Amino acid sequence: MDAPVNISQIAIWEKPVLCYEFSNRSCQQFVYPLETRILLYILFSVSSIVTIIGNLLVIITVIHFKQLHTPTNYLILSLAVADLLVGGVVMPPSMLRSIETCWYLGDLFCKIHSSLDVTLCTASILNLCIISLDRYYAICHPFQYHSKMTSLATLVMIIICWSVSAALGFGMIFMELNILGIEDFYYDNIDCDGGCFALLSPPVLIFAPSWIPMN
Repeated sequence: MDAPVNISQIAIWEKPVLCYEFSNRSCQQFVYPLETRILLYILFSVSSIVTIIGNLLVIITVIHFKQLHTPTNYLILSLAVADLLVGGVVMPPSMLRSIETCWYLGDLFCKIHSSLDVTLCTASILNLCIISLDRYYAICHPFQYHSKMTSLATLVMIIICWSVSAALGFGMIFMELNILGIEDFYYDNIDCDGGCFALLSPPVLIFAPSWIPMN
């Protein structure tokens, strides 16, 4: 015969787990089983380490060998730096947020992390666009390539790439342009203690779909 279960026990079992137990605005926490959390930490950590090591090798190779000091390889170097920072700076906090389902690093660092996420993802995409342009001139206009894609021109494009990316990333998050038009909905229904959400409003999704944070 099954043992009786009193109402107080049921209430305890059904009580949601909160990120901050003593906060009225706390987010709810989903607690993964211990085995699942360990497996996820291993998978995320391996992905981050592989990303860091792979891009670090590219950076060291391009910098060390003088014969690789070409405009094309400078662009590849810039792309590798962006991806290295994604693996070393963006992915670890994202791993903690995804597995623990709560953000315990504070609101300021949440904004910095989201800004870096958008900045580095945008930089990666823009670097790929510049590399495509470089390859286009190399293949379709080989006689004009060396006059147009000089080291100085490449440096200017890299500076513009990173400047635009940083302006978009930090400007959008810190000026709250990502929730433009849905501020009331965000603060009433989504914003809570222990959360770090990179929510994008419909206008942002329409005009800038390429720099949605990936982590």
